[in-house]
Amino acid sequence: MDQSQAPLLDALRDYHQRDRYGFTPPGHRQGRGADPRVLEVLGREPFLDDILASSGLDDRQSRGKFLARAEELMADAVGADAAFFSTCGSSLSVKAAMMAVAGGAEGGLLVSRDSHKSIVAGLIFSGVQPRWITPRWDHERHFSHPPSPKQVQDAWERYPDAAGALIVSPSPYGTCADIAAIADVCHAHGKPLIVDEAWGAHLPFHEDLPTWAMDAGADVCVVSVHKMGAGFEQGSVFHLQGDLVDPDRLSSCADLLMTTSPNVMVYAALDGWRRQMVERGHDLLAAELDLASYLRGRLAEIPDVQVLEDELLGEEASCDLDTTQVLMDISATGTSGYQAADWLRENCQLDLGMSDHRRILATMSFADDKGTADRLVSSLTQWRKAADDFDPPPPIRLPSPDELQLETVQLPRDAFFGPTEMVPADRAAGRVAAEQITPYPPGIPAVVPGERLNEAVIEYLRSGAQAGMTLPDPADPTAQQFRVVA
Repeated sequence: MDQSQAPLLDALRDYHQRDRYGFTPPGHRQGRGADPRVLEVLGREPFLDDILASSGLDDRQSRGKFLARAEELMADAVGADAAFFSTCGSSLSVKAAMMAVAGGAEGGLLVSRDSHKSIVAGLIFSGVQPRWITPRWDHERHFSHPPSPKQVQDAWERYPDAAGALIVSPSPYGTCADIAAIADVCHAHGKPLIVDEAWGAHLPFHEDLPTWAMDAGADVCVVSVHKMGAGFEQGSVFHLQGDLVDPDRLSSCADLLMTTSPNVMVYAALDGWRRQMVERGHDLLAAELDLASYLRGRLAEIPDVQVLEDELLGEEASCDLDTTQVLMDISATGTSGYQAADWLRENCQLDLGMSDHRRILATMSFADDKGTADRLVSSLTQWRKAADDFDPPPPIRLPSPDELQLETVQLPRDAFFGPTEMVPADRAAGRVAAEQITPYPPGIPAVVPGERLNEAVIEYLRSGAQAGMTLPDPADPTAQQFRVVA
């Protein structure tokens, strides 16, 4: 296909050149009705491009097929059989994939327990029974790695009637599973593999990055272009290949969840990013990899900052690593990642991709350059000097892997939608959770609805909240009370 095309962008240009006008939503009429105080901040341009997808960008029957052609170009660019655009983020995309593979299936779905909260939301919506795959665990660093092929095989032996498997790779830290071997395991059982590759949109476009899921044999792959690409927030694509997942069913499941008022700007940005990556992606990503190497070296010079790389790889760890995710262990400073992130935002106007009780993460982009990298080095150098005067962080009770693995006693859907009550933390152990509780970022639930709470996880969440952990989803974000099945 002619990858120099950008059907959605061209259609948007044509819309303006023809001076089209719609007596349709959106009611701001390309910014004519927007408050001047809004325009002062946002400008007029976003409103000019905020038009209807049908009876706007395209006609009422979408006969121009701008979106369909853009999706075909995306699939061709990365070697997938089909691609589907989402303006509701990978949260929608992964739910659609789960429903297409396992919706209505009695055997449930194999799901890696280090999955994002959007996957748990998919379990709640669909009523699918999760068959958890335990991720690998670094006891020393209190850190999970994607599951190994053997762990996936073990899960198939326990649950041979499962409809398919879902894993997350790369993780939010850039660590990667051996997708090719896991796909072989799944296909040997005649079942599909879904990969939540939200952090891997850039992977198809440079050979020195980890292998992307479609090249490794996955059946469905979900990517967030806004994370590691150049799309707007909420811009996501899910790719399909092979004959183990029905493309019409996948499309229909997405349609059930998709907004009927998609944002054309999100679509157009996905279209333009695909063209950019095909034409210049290799060079842009090569420069990004070089910059990440430079940055890792500079950051490693800061006292008591350990830039993690080899420590994340190995037989009992991850198979591969995206080095553009720069993960730093700062525990030797005696301060927490929460303290570092707050100090950098307040004093250096810098935000980090992730912080926890002992780590901070800098997510690089091909849009970065030596100037932005040096700004991070300078800011972290200032933070390191200031950290000597920080108060010691409140202690967090860190559970063992066995304690973290809560017992599933009820379907997530049944626990979430059934009768519930709030109980104080000191009476919550032994009760069945009716909400998910997710330290964020990276957004991996510590508690899933339908799991039986234990003292260790309750204390982990309660002490974590006191130490600066963010819990955006429970009824009580301080973890002093828990919503449980009545």
